[in-house]
Amino acid sequence: MKPRILLLTVFLLGFVIAKAKTTDPALGKKDDMSGTVIHSESKKPLKDVSITAYLVSKKEKVTVTDEDGNFSFDELKPGTYKFIFEKAGFKRITKEKVVIKSDDSFQLNIEMIETNDLDIMPSPFHFADVK
Repeated sequence: MKPRILLLTVFLLGFVIAKAKTTDPALGKKDDMSGTVIHSESKKPLKDVSITAYLVSKKEKVTVTDEDGNFSFDELKPGTYKFIFEKAGFKRITKEKVVIKSDDSFQLNIEMIETNDLDIMPSPFHFADVK
């Protein structure tokens, strides 16, 4: 009787461990891309940064960072991507030639720089000759 219970216990324990390894979210899924966006000076996470993924000049997916500055793309097609990071009050960041391979996960961490530029165009009347 004891050998049967021991064998059953070992079998069930092995099954539970195998199941935990295949469903562990920390392991990540294949063909995923994730990362974190932080402020370049304060090193604090940036919320609501828009990230757009382009594959061969075609918009594939868009996501936004969460409260901790984290973002992720699930099941990206294999290929060479361009990622654009945008947030009001910050300089736009473009990461080109990011290769996503089949059955692979990719981590991309970004630091964004605040912009103080107002991008104001001078008035055309400013250059007019005043007589």
